[in-house]
Amino acid sequence: MLLLALLFPAMSIADCIAISEAKKYIGETRCVSGKLLRVKQGNRGVTFLDFCEDYRVCPFTVVVFPSNLRHVGDVRQLQGKVVEIHGPVKLYDGRAEIVLERAGQLTGDDGQIPPLPKGYDVEKKGRYAAGKFSHPKAGRKPNKKRQTAPGQTEEQIDPMGTEQ
Repeated sequence: MLLLALLFPAMSIADCIAISEAKKYIGETRCVSGKLLRVKQGNRGVTFLDFCEDYRVCPFTVVVFPSNLRHVGDVRQLQGKVVEIHGPVKLYDGRAEIVLERAGQLTGDDGQIPPLPKGYDVEKKGRYAAGKFSHPKAGRKPNKKRQTAPGQTEEQIDPMGTEQ
């Protein structure tokens, strides 16, 4: 670990900033450290790593797009752990964020995560794929009932549709 800190001084633990300080470093590549409270899947398979109880007032977030999730790994395993994320700090929707694109952006003891399970389907928001695509079966069409005139029974109408 000491050798890595010497080789990559920008990635050493001492250089990580707290999530509350991240907004000061917009446009810079930094290491941001904090306890990950929740991993949430949003629309279209986008995954958010939330460091605050209420994400709407949190000063920092991490975003993992579906196309990058396979390169990052199973980020759900990080929930409840202190993580260090390296990358360009960007401003989005009034708060600082880092887009997580690969597993190498995560460091620290808790930053090592397993790859996604083989059947994990990113587009299905975390549900497991069955393995094959099959077309939906055509629905059954209801049989049309012949309507009778008021006061008539079905026995009074012959198969040709004339009254008896």
